[in-house]
Amino acid sequence: MPHNYIKIELFSYFFSVHEIVLCVCVCIPCVTTAHRGQYKCRIFNLYHEACSDTATITIGPSSITDASWVEIDRATDKVALLIGNMNYLYHTQLCAPIADVHELTNLLRQMDFKVVSLLDLNWQEMHSAVTEFLLLLDKGVYGLLYFAGHGYENYGNSFMVPIDAPSSYTSEHCLCVQNILTRMQEKETGLNVLLLDMCRKRNLYDVVIVQPGLLKVTANIVFGYATCADAEAYEVKREDVSNGIFISFLKRRVCEDEKVTVMLDRVAEDMGRCEITRGRQALELRSNLSERRSLTDRIQTAVCSASHSARNLQWAVANVLPKSLCLQFDCGVKVQLGFAAEFSNIMVIYSRILEKPPEIVSCCAQLTDFPEDVDIDLKKSNQETLLEAGSLLLVREDLPSPEVPSLYTRIRCLQRLKRELTFTICLHYTYSNMDDEVQERQPVTVGKPLVSKLNLHEPRPPPAQSASSSSSSSFGLDSFNVPESSSCASFGSASSAWSYHAQSGQISSRNQSTTSFRSANIPEETDSKCFDAPQPLVASKSLPHGQINDTKYKFSDMYNFHSH
Repeated sequence: MPHNYIKIELFSYFFSVHEIVLCVCVCIPCVTTAHRGQYKCRIFNLYHEACSDTATITIGPSSITDASWVEIDRATDKVALLIGNMNYLYHTQLCAPIADVHELTNLLRQMDFKVVSLLDLNWQEMHSAVTEFLLLLDKGVYGLLYFAGHGYENYGNSFMVPIDAPSSYTSEHCLCVQNILTRMQEKETGLNVLLLDMCRKRNLYDVVIVQPGLLKVTANIVFGYATCADAEAYEVKREDVSNGIFISFLKRRVCEDEKVTVMLDRVAEDMGRCEITRGRQALELRSNLSERRSLTDRIQTAVCSASHSARNLQWAVANVLPKSLCLQFDCGVKVQLGFAAEFSNIMVIYSRILEKPPEIVSCCAQLTDFPEDVDIDLKKSNQETLLEAGSLLLVREDLPSPEVPSLYTRIRCLQRLKRELTFTICLHYTYSNMDDEVQERQPVTVGKPLVSKLNLHEPRPPPAQSASSSSSSSFGLDSFNVPESSSCASFGSASSAWSYHAQSGQISSRNQSTTSFRSANIPEETDSKCFDAPQPLVASKSLPHGQINDTKYKFSDMYNFHSH
């Protein structure tokens, strides 16, 4: 029997009053790991039937010695870049990308993806973000790119529209997805997944036929289009935060332990059975994937290379929050500042009064004097709830204590921060024997948080042309210095797991369990050592809306039916 066969023998079956001992031999040709599992043998005639006990078949290199049999290589790492553009300057504003990126971020992190999630990027920022994403890729890495926003397709090429694209935009104002795929292939990735949640209508203003780089003949590419060619992708405009059509169905299937194409096929079937999408939007899948690769595949961690360490550092830099601070004021009041990440470029800062002298009857700590680079809605700053501060996704379940008020300020567009983030804490307080309010001010500098360290606002040099980019030298980590070390560090998979020390150039993990970095996108509250019992900042693990169904969404009012 050839070596790439397996043989299963099952014994002992009983029929009627006579015992019959059988030896059943089953040969399965062309064995791969997809054939591992449990098997039973069923024997029957006109009067009786019986089933054998379950036999568990384990298939691996040790079970088959033929050199032609090869175990499918699994992921050496898994990284994802998620971009959601909503607030366009010259085009229709969108609602769903904020929820779509947030939900998909949580799900991918549960599958051990390193995720950078960004909202509202202009052309330069999108170009730089993609360049940084490519630095995370290497041989065998699973790379996933998701884009939600305006888009179009001309002559088979897909284009993602940045928020600063002019009203009559062309390909020179957008990013070509096929060009990105070409650069992904140069890294010899194990899997390339591109999920495009955008329209694919023809752009009549664009008459230039873009010639992207030649794609290599590989069998690891999966395109998941939210809609068909020359069709539009839709979102339902509602008062609360809700997903778009594509993610509403994708989020139910994306964590299934199935081949990526099988999973997307099921998403397409779900969309096809839904009345509100039938005839309007249908998922299109394009793939040349020849192996059974799943987004749930485990990461091979046996080999720790320099490129792996550099990749972890590159990812971690974009997800580092400032440490919690304790500020002591002259009046005796102690204030805590904490930080939480809503996205890789959106941060929430909260202030709490930890201690105050008994003669002070009331006090609060407000944040002010932010730099012009970042985007802050002053009307929504220093609010008593996250919702009032404009955070629709980070929902507090319980306040720390009725005696400990907190004020929240949401900072957007951190990718445009050119210097260290500096602001002022203004303490307002009143003494029991005075009517007038007293103020004290302290300046605070917290460095460059989250993605601001990568300076996405700066132009990137064109990609270097090389014959091979699979070696560790392909990591042109020009955004920061990688500490030289011969040892291999161990890194987690969630943004909340890191403390970054710029002075020493080291990263330390604060994980205490494997489960902690598989959790949802719960914001990290970085605690200070100056008090004993910090109050945790908790975010809901799922968005505050139910699954899509035909009774909730009716499109009789077409003004609520918006395309990308």
